[in-house]
Amino acid sequence: MSTNTENQGSSMDTLKWGLVVVILAAAVVGNHYFAAESVLIRAIGVVVAIAIALFVAAQTEKGKAAWAFAQESRNEVRKVVWPTRQETVQTTLIVFAATAFMAFCLWLLDMGLVWIVNLITGV
Repeated sequence: MSTNTENQGSSMDTLKWGLVVVILAAAVVGNHYFAAESVLIRAIGVVVAIAIALFVAAQTEKGKAAWAFAQESRNEVRKVVWPTRQETVQTTLIVFAATAFMAFCLWLLDMGLVWIVNLITGV
């Protein structure tokens, strides 16, 4: 009995995902078909179609799992201890200084290799 229920849920999910694809394809085709209309009206139509497609997708098992993941991620982001402005500026300056130092070292290495190649080739 549970196998039959799982297959039915899976087939309904497949049907829903097919509907999502059809809605998104209709948005693309409709946007192209109504090219002579105002861009604002076409943009609103596409946004509405995407919203409907997202609503239908959210009704599937994978959609529900994705929504739960997004909620958990949001909760985790709230737990993060973000650096202060001073820490961010200091870290950025350190990265810039390290990048400039490495660029200088690579430039010196390049100049040294060019000098060696010029000695060997006699140019």
